[in-house]
Amino acid sequence: MKIVIEFYRTRDADDAHVVGRETVEVDDLEGAIAAAQLLAQTLDMRQHPDSMTITDANGKIHYSNVDSEAVSDGIQHY
Repeated sequence: MKIVIEFYRTRDADDAHVVGRETVEVDDLEGAIAAAQLLAQTLDMRQHPDSMTITDANGKIHYSNVDSEAVSDGIQHY
């Protein structure tokens, strides 16, 4: 399935803003989470993300992580 992974940086001054976005093909949600964790560590983003979402082609959120250690631990499924 095709998914979109968006990485965010959250600041009190201006809320959350996107620092990275990738579209990837995966087999399942577990594969999507693994891809997101790898991308969080390897993408050249202007800031280190502190949250991310994984959505499908229709925009439905399948995974969200809001954590300062971000994007590598803790799963919230929707």
